[in-house]
Amino acid sequence: MEQLMRDFFLFLSKNKALTKLAKKYGLRFGASRFVAGETIDLAVKVIKDLNRKGLAVTIDYLGEFVDNEHEANEMADNSIIAIEAIGREKLNSQLSLKMTSMGLDISDEVVMRNMRRILEAAKKNNVFVTIDMEDFSRCQKSIDIFKQLRSEYDNVGTVIQAYLYRTEQDMKDLNEYHPNLRLVKGAYKESPEVAFPEKKDVDENFKKIIAMHMLNGNYTAVASHDEAMIEYTKQFVKENNIPNDQFEFQMLYGIRTERQLELVKEGYKMRVYVPYGTDWYGYFMRRLAERPANVAFVLKGMFKK
Repeated sequence: MEQLMRDFFLFLSKNKALTKLAKKYGLRFGASRFVAGETIDLAVKVIKDLNRKGLAVTIDYLGEFVDNEHEANEMADNSIIAIEAIGREKLNSQLSLKMTSMGLDISDEVVMRNMRRILEAAKKNNVFVTIDMEDFSRCQKSIDIFKQLRSEYDNVGTVIQAYLYRTEQDMKDLNEYHPNLRLVKGAYKESPEVAFPEKKDVDENFKKIIAMHMLNGNYTAVASHDEAMIEYTKQFVKENNIPNDQFEFQMLYGIRTERQLELVKEGYKMRVYVPYGTDWYGYFMRRLAERPANVAFVLKGMFKK
């Protein structure tokens, strides 16, 4: 049943008609638990509150199904506005983005122009930018573009997904760039031809790449709500004398909030992924797909007086 629910919400996340409808009616049905608001001003308020609690942030201007140059340029403009807000307000925040929203599916020229615009603005404002990894069909192209950008800029990192068979080799290939990587299990529905179908295998690969990246001396963001992965990381860094300034934990806004604060109190760096914008629908559906408890929360909110 849990897998059926997951597949159902992932299917809904790709529905363009529902995406347009959600934009029209705004943040409803519990989405505000996971999304900071529709504007940068609302997002800044959330970031300031998280910073006051000792939490670092990465902010993401949400966007789905960008299929023309004008929209891609607008998405890049909004990312630059977010970067400038981070600099102006002196926020403890980075920026995350999806390259499909910057024109990845349109042309190399469009995506590279927008990425360079963003990274130049980020460099001026001392902001680090993480390129989110997307589905398997875009994996190789995303890595190729990251390598090019990493050779030009120091303030860019990317994401590696533990559930793909290719991941260990990707880690070896990327090591020469000394990359700052966010390591995740992976949230897209992929074929067993390219991804581990069993959770236990994904978990083992996740542990393997955490160890690889840390022992190579690279900065590592362990992005997981799984307590077993958090405890594994804490034990690994202790046994291998990995300094606390070489890694951080990351979690999503609105999920395991109390645990995030506990990690801060324990002396670990904890970064919260904070999305905002009107194009929230696809992101929200993927959060519902991840955990049945999220669905229960939303249903409770819908029928609550």
